[in-house]
Amino acid sequence: MIIDKVLETAAPYLEKRTVKDLVIGLALIAVELDNGDIGISYTLREHLPPGCSSFSFARDVIGKDAVEVAELAKRGTDDAQRGVGMAVLTAASRSQDLSDIETFKSSFGVEILPEDTVGMIGFIPSIAAKFPKGSKNLIIFDIAVSKFGEEIENVYPMKDQAKLLPKCDVVILTGTTMINHTIDDLLKICSKARDIVMVGASTPMFPEAFRDTNVKTLAGSWWDNSNKEELFKIISTAGGINSLNKFMIKKAVAVK
Repeated sequence: MIIDKVLETAAPYLEKRTVKDLVIGLALIAVELDNGDIGISYTLREHLPPGCSSFSFARDVIGKDAVEVAELAKRGTDDAQRGVGMAVLTAASRSQDLSDIETFKSSFGVEILPEDTVGMIGFIPSIAAKFPKGSKNLIIFDIAVSKFGEEIENVYPMKDQAKLLPKCDVVILTGTTMINHTIDDLLKICSKARDIVMVGASTPMFPEAFRDTNVKTLAGSWWDNSNKEELFKIISTAGGINSLNKFMIKKAVAVK
């Protein structure tokens, strides 16, 4: 599994680190490490267990060894636990010296040609909006949209993934595919794609971990920790990623 490689690559940056603070919001999860670095991941709500006592694990996370908490990204029993683990990993990635892609003709360092069919796994409105309205070349899959029966242009039923994704020239998938452990199977389905980009706050920015995959670019986020209190408060009051734009340090790193 790719998550194993991510944990292995992240290990040196997690060593001797502990979790200083944690907030689990309705939309996002944020972790602060003892060195002040902050990591954020998405809260996948659709398959969380019922009951008000299902998330008692969170109280025990603060003060724990960062390596142990990061392991939740693999061993967590639900998407909340795995999301916390992923937030620790995204925080740890901040300790790296990563150079952004210097020149690119479109977002995330990928050139999208007019004739390309683009697949998007995880509906991101800001990215979908870049395509012409009514575009036949955009195919979107989103578990939450499908589960709740929303009708959104270009969003297809989840059952069509295996049929439609192999037709895509470019695939944009969110880091949440790491949280719900769908990433490995999705990359197999997308084996014919020219470019695959992982995007979003949940993206673990460890390019070394993806070198044996067909992912070409990691486009995630780092965070300005000088406003940690405000950032955590926004998340604790159900704020989403758009509410955090002023704290965001966008990254786009090539996988070489």
